Amino acid sequence: MTNHSETTGSSENGDLTRGAVPLGRSTHDTQVTLRTPAELADALPYLLGYRPEDSMVLVALHDRAGRGRFGGRARLGIPSNKDDWESAARQLVQGLVTGGERRGVRPEQMVAYVCQEPAPGESGRDVMRRLMPLAQLLRTECGRLDVPVIEALCVSDGRFWSYCCPTEECCPPDGSPMGLPGTSVLAAAATYAGIQVRGSLRELRARLLPWETGAVEQEIALDSAGMALVPRILDDAFRAHVAEETLALAGRVIDRYAGTTPVSGTHQADLRDDALLSHDEAATLILGLQDRTTRDRAAAWMEGDEAGPALRLWRALARRCVGPYGEHAAAPLTLAGWVAWSTGDDLEAREALAMALGADPDYLFARLLHQACNEGLDPESIRRCLRRERTERTGRVSADGPAAAGDAGPLHLDADADADADPAGGRAAASGIRRRRRPRTADTPDDRRPWPEGTRPRQVGSEHTRPGSSGPGRTRTRATKKAESSETGGGRATPEGRRSGSGRNEGDE
Repeated sequence: MTNHSETTGSSENGDLTRGAVPLGRSTHDTQVTLRTPAELADALPYLLGYRPEDSMVLVALHDRAGRGRFGGRARLGIPSNKDDWESAARQLVQGLVTGGERRGVRPEQMVAYVCQEPAPGESGRDVMRRLMPLAQLLRTECGRLDVPVIEALCVSDGRFWSYCCPTEECCPPDGSPMGLPGTSVLAAAATYAGIQVRGSLRELRARLLPWETGAVEQEIALDSAGMALVPRILDDAFRAHVAEETLALAGRVIDRYAGTTPVSGTHQADLRDDALLSHDEAATLILGLQDRTTRDRAAAWMEGDEAGPALRLWRALARRCVGPYGEHAAAPLTLAGWVAWSTGDDLEAREALAMALGADPDYLFARLLHQACNEGLDPESIRRCLRRERTERTGRVSADGPAAAGDAGPLHLDADADADADPAGGRAAASGIRRRRRPRTADTPDDRRPWPEGTRPRQVGSEHTRPGSSGPGRTRTRATKKAESSETGGGRATPEGRRSGSGRNEGDE
């Protein structure tokens, strides 16, 4: 089961009257009133920004002077095991209600949705009947918290059913057909207001999943790059040079992407980006970004004209993490999530960060960003730190030359995890992979933390090892094993994100 109990979109997004629900005022002062179950069913994609699949969704309503407003929205994947439905419904309801209470806007009413397509041999009406106990659990859990559900809808196979309306003229047993996408008054108003519906989460995730075709050539390139790069990353004498080479290559590819002509359709756009990135370039970037310091510096491509091409590059690199290199996707997926969040696309940010944690559940940078995004924190605090670090680094390069840029104690976006020395007692692990912290004194401010006071997310569990570092039960990945087999001497720390193990279920967070 995957957790989607987060607020999506603005929490002040519409009005409700008794029997009529206006869908809020936009910057164009547009207001749409929803009066029927059909209109509520049609509104769901516009409330979430995408078309949910295999989902249970709650939309909060707040009363204001006899009218109401749409509030927070929360979504949770429907567990395949019915025994998990009760706990999932409780999690969804409590997450939305307590989240509203923290913001001082406790929901007063709810609209509930269950959405699932029929299995082979099943009809939409069969789905409606099968999910009826789940809808009832949502209503019961809301009732426990004194938040009544005023409407509960099932959406399946292009039709909808109301669990609350007993009138067959209004809500027939075979369901009512959904309107064609983009043909309703609400769709027109949403288009005018600039509200975008992005298809399904499955389509969004497909842009970030590893290749199924062409994977053999990419895997060979990753093997070759690993043999060449991992020993250099683990060598203090060459680590900074690898970082500079990786970032210079990333900059060239970003410039290449920026110079392309736009194409229609996300699939065609991704195919174009894939064609512009060679196997060897992708392998070099994927391996280079396993170094934490390099990854943190790459995160500075986060705004302005750089953000769009950078996001396209991180997506393309995630698609190239094929075969045994699946865990390496944690770095580009986290960067994709960060750039999406920085540019205001919370939906893709949550998806990419959830997928990064699926690739490596211990990837601390993804965990921190995922939590901050879900808690509604402002990414500007992180942007300020990255801008400052970039400015200071540029100054160091001007004064000391390029070599100084990699040796000057960079900002670490996941600096809270314990840093440890090489277990063999010799050379410290690579900077940004596993690195001792510099001693702090009372008069030395810790300017490496990107979370200003009052904006840091709640502490996630204690860590005994660095994310992706060697530890009990952990296996090094193919490139690292090959690199170390060609060297002599004691054990070495592996780059962050190179931990073998099971990922978590994929989807929304």
